[in-house]
Amino acid sequence: MKENKACDKDAALRWDTLSEGVLLHHPIMDLMEKKERAANGLTGRYVSIRTKNWVLAVPVRDGKFVMVRQWRHGMEGITVEFPGGVMEPGETPEEGAARELLEETGYRAGKVQVLGVCNPNPAIYNNTITFVLAEELTATNELHTDEDEFVEPVEIPVETVLSKLGTGEFCNAFVGTGLALYLAHERSKNQ
Repeated sequence: MKENKACDKDAALRWDTLSEGVLLHHPIMDLMEKKERAANGLTGRYVSIRTKNWVLAVPVRDGKFVMVRQWRHGMEGITVEFPGGVMEPGETPEEGAARELLEETGYRAGKVQVLGVCNPNPAIYNNTITFVLAEELTATNELHTDEDEFVEPVEIPVETVLSKLGTGEFCNAFVGTGLALYLAHERSKNQ
């Protein structure tokens, strides 16, 4: 009997898509409008963003994170972030993280491991972001950024990132998620 109530409860939370269309198409995303109906019959129009999956490398070297400082157009300011970006078609998260790490920092990862997968904002985004631990780093001393991508690689002690999270240039929420997944990974290794 409890199983049926759980199923009924889930059914009461689901919405059915009645129609959808593209409001705006851009090379990095589509802004969608959907007409949806709740289980109780309520209908409404909602927007969502369809985009490719992202990957973020959490590179660690000698007790420091390898990160990048860069300009962010949305907030019109500089942030300190883990290297990352859009996954290429057919690429695994591990391959994408290693590629982004090499492009943005010049470091090659000898070992990569998925830490976790999240949705950037389930209220409006359809995609995922995979966080990948990158270790055994070797410097190539060459960046391979996109034409319009200007970054400054930096090495910052893990404790400094932890203490500065949520302040100044350390305002990107994905840094917090990557840090939390990294700390959980480290904790599980030590138990």
